[in-house]
Amino acid sequence: MVLVFDLDDTLYDETGYVMSGFKAVADFADRTWRIPSADSFTFMERIFKETGRGNVFDKMLKKYNKYSKSNVSRCLSVYRSHEPAIHLLPDATRCLKRFGHLPLYVVTDGNKIVQHKKIKALGLETMVKKAFITYRHGVKNSKPSPYCFLKISNLEKTEPESIFYIGDNPNKDFIGIKPLGFKTIRILRGEHKGVRLKVEHDAHKEILSLDEITPELLKEMENNERS
Repeated sequence: MVLVFDLDDTLYDETGYVMSGFKAVADFADRTWRIPSADSFTFMERIFKETGRGNVFDKMLKKYNKYSKSNVSRCLSVYRSHEPAIHLLPDATRCLKRFGHLPLYVVTDGNKIVQHKKIKALGLETMVKKAFITYRHGVKNSKPSPYCFLKISNLEKTEPESIFYIGDNPNKDFIGIKPLGFKTIRILRGEHKGVRLKVEHDAHKEILSLDEITPELLKEMENNERS
């Protein structure tokens, strides 16, 4: 039996990363353009809550009359390269410890530098056997591609039916691997918790907390497959 976890909004709250990045950009704007960091941070936080991450830096720079494509790129670089102040969610810590005797993996999409910094900040390098950042293997092999999951199957010399994947985004997390026999569990949290798609896109099982993942649950899912 092998457990594989998504990263963003599965093992930690991605909003925490966003706020950490905004703090780094606010400090940079203060040093570079003398924009008070508290003011720019509050502004970016409000825009994020109202409209999401898109164009936050554009809007912040326009507000303070510092807008240019170059300055947006500088802010984005600071955001992506900062050392994030993030932490595993309590149920994630408990789950990783509960199954520490099993092979544990992470499979995550996203910018290679950003995702690596998240993994390092969360201390996952010492808690999982390997973290697969899909973009390191080519964007074409990001989810829903089963590429990294099949690599785990080969590494562990086990069939997909013995590998469980826990993720939050039904738009891509399950549809590529479910038909191959991988067991899938969807945690209902983060920005995708209200998304409802066709059954083939969704997981075999839904949970509200990683505390619900127990040896009994995994055994039940295995037995259901055989019956």
